[in-house]
Amino acid sequence: MTFSADERRDLRQRYLQVDTANVADVLDQLGHTEYGLSSEFWPIRERLEKMGGWAYTIRGQMTPYPGTGDPKKMEAVSGIGPDELSVWSGGGATGICFFGELIARGMQHRGSVGALVDGGIRDIEWLARMNYPVFARYRTPVQSIGRWQVNAWQIPVYLPGATSERVMVRPGDFILADFDGAMVIPAELVLEVLEQAEALTAQEQRIREDLDQGATLPEVLAKYGHV
Repeated sequence: MTFSADERRDLRQRYLQVDTANVADVLDQLGHTEYGLSSEFWPIRERLEKMGGWAYTIRGQMTPYPGTGDPKKMEAVSGIGPDELSVWSGGGATGICFFGELIARGMQHRGSVGALVDGGIRDIEWLARMNYPVFARYRTPVQSIGRWQVNAWQIPVYLPGATSERVMVRPGDFILADFDGAMVIPAELVLEVLEQAEALTAQEQRIREDLDQGATLPEVLAKYGHV
């Protein structure tokens, strides 16, 4: 399904009002059980953090190379646009930083709304000041130049999964991440999953209100079913 820029912005804002737990439950109910990402992805700030955006994928690999920069990396990051979230794939636990503050700042100026990094990041203090959410596998000061190089972008990539070895992320899929973890919502399911997650969120609020008014858990289960 193709959405206009305005629709993409509206859908992203709506997704930020639901949580990954409800999205995960909806995907399970629809029979799509393998879209949770590894619990190793963690937000840079030690507080409740949330991000959502349309996937803009970047892939790289460990490879020694001469020179003082990575031109393909600069070309890749300059292509990101509004409401997009960069998804970095390429080697996972390599000990190398794929992403830091200056790249993040340039992407943010282009309208990017966050980053999901299957690898290392650095410049944590500066990133934390930017109001730019980043979820990554680990932190390291060791730069990628001469060690890890971008070789493609805006193609399907793999990230480590929660219940499967890997999860495919395609350009235009939706990523939602919060303090519970990160989920991939395939582009063709974005609207259906969102509408059901919104309904589930509203039901949970009614359950909270009933419990706060003295209802017991068996009464709530009898009224609402599985929660």
